[in-house]
Amino acid sequence: MKLNYKRTLLVGFAFFLICVFWQAYDTLVPLMLTNKFGLDQTWSGVIMSLDNILALFMLPLFGALSDKKDTRFGKRTPFIVIGTICAILAFVSLTLVDNAQLSKLAAGNTELYWSTNYTVENKEYNSITNKGVASEYDIHDYSAQILFNKNFDELTSDEQAQAESWYKGLDYDQFYVYDADAMEYKACKTIKDENGKLSYSYLDGSEIEKGARRINAYSSTVSSAESCFAKEVSNSNIYLLVIFIIVLLVTLVSMATFRSPAVALMPDVTVKPLRSKGNAIINLMGAAGGIIVLGLGMLFGTGQVKNQMMSYTLFVSAVCGIMAIALIVFIFTVKEKKWNAEMLEQQAILDAEDEQEAAEKEIQEIDEPVCAEVLTENETSDTKTTTPPAKTKQNKLPKDKLVSLILILASVALWFIGYNAVTSKYSVYALNVLNMDYNSTLIIAQGAAIASYIPVGMLSGKLGRKKTILIGVALLTVSFFGAIFINSSSPSWLMWILFALAGIAWATINVNSFPMVVELATGSDIGKYTGYYYTASMAAQVVTPILSGALMDAFGTMGILFPYATIFVALSFVTMLFVKHGDSKPEKPKSKLEMLGGADD
Repeated sequence: MKLNYKRTLLVGFAFFLICVFWQAYDTLVPLMLTNKFGLDQTWSGVIMSLDNILALFMLPLFGALSDKKDTRFGKRTPFIVIGTICAILAFVSLTLVDNAQLSKLAAGNTELYWSTNYTVENKEYNSITNKGVASEYDIHDYSAQILFNKNFDELTSDEQAQAESWYKGLDYDQFYVYDADAMEYKACKTIKDENGKLSYSYLDGSEIEKGARRINAYSSTVSSAESCFAKEVSNSNIYLLVIFIIVLLVTLVSMATFRSPAVALMPDVTVKPLRSKGNAIINLMGAAGGIIVLGLGMLFGTGQVKNQMMSYTLFVSAVCGIMAIALIVFIFTVKEKKWNAEMLEQQAILDAEDEQEAAEKEIQEIDEPVCAEVLTENETSDTKTTTPPAKTKQNKLPKDKLVSLILILASVALWFIGYNAVTSKYSVYALNVLNMDYNSTLIIAQGAAIASYIPVGMLSGKLGRKKTILIGVALLTVSFFGAIFINSSSPSWLMWILFALAGIAWATINVNSFPMVVELATGSDIGKYTGYYYTASMAAQVVTPILSGALMDAFGTMGILFPYATIFVALSFVTMLFVKHGDSKPEKPKSKLEMLGGADD
């Protein structure tokens, strides 16, 4: 028996276009909400959790509806086609609403921000590590602090004019250094050589100390003022934000209508023994879709500081174009009804063979002396009667296994709280804290995850699932902890290494956690235990964008992101440590490809 790779790849285009959408959505929408509409991190988190809230009830609903639907195109195909078309139209429309808001923000410039003198958060303030400076500055005082380490009203008229001129002339490559020990600011100047290469020094021409943290002045003061102006515009024209949220909901509902049908399609056309391999192909298709979108983001510059106020219509149109091409390939190549009928025939043959094998085994066991039944006092050897076996009662999960199940689900929730906080906030964090293109970092994380699936499968086969997960959780904790100390002056490769480790760690956790949950189920309860797993993971993804955003607002810094993620992932190590069941070593896969077939997260 051999997997039809071509057929599985064609079916995989449905999951491919789903992952294309979510990769673009998860990175762009937080930027739209904070940069264009001026929402704080709490309200941005609330809106970013909507897709997970909808998923809790819409994924099972449309999965069940597609089970009952039967058209000449099949059960799943109509949902995939109609849902994708609606999602494409809604996603492009979302950028048009974003453009309408952007046109209202066109009046914003440094002249306006200076004359309005907005109060913005001080990027150097942290309620835990640095309370020695003000948590907020108005634009005048912030500029005066950076240039002269004084408040604006303490400056001479010449110094005030200099601060005003500096602020109004800021571009995307202007930086300053903050000395946390001395609590002093030092403005830098940017020098561009004949080849366009940039170098930096202090205003007096002296060299910047090695290891000094260089902070983007434009992002700290101008971008922050842009957000204040955007919030002001949104408050005066709230209808645009309302329209944006409505279109966003339409987009999310459109996607929710066909995710379950798309995932169910592969088992519909693949016999049971080959579904692990089939799932591996589907996961690879999804990962390829995410990497393509991130590469496209680098091409369009969506992760650059200077493009924080860009229109995303062209980029999203390109993303939707990829989705449309994938859908067209799917429509013209996938023959759902025919392939499903062929699968059912093949499965019936396999089931008949299994039944025959089981019957032969039962006869062999009856013939064995050790299995002979004991005669009762009313029986004779010639007239032996047998009592039909009582129906097996479905036993409840024993207490020790129930405790393990609860601990595994708690672990799932905890590491999703930590991991999803980073995935839902990283694009904003990278731009505002690291002044780094988030696309390159995320590409490396995804690439590392894909490359690690096979080694992870081998490791779990030797060590068992629990130990492998603990290694993954420890590695993810170390990665997030290391990211706490990365700032805008750190070499980009440091964050690349940490995210590569995070990608490997997440693959290690993801491949083994779902099997541990269903390991505790009986054959008839696998669906119920699958529901437990997804309830724990989806509930965590509902909570964490809101909670992490609220903490950022409460502490007055986005720097809380990685400490937050580190703490929750570390807690999952503790809960996982006490798990006693569900840890049977998986059978050695017949092929390395089967090691890629983890749960769909």
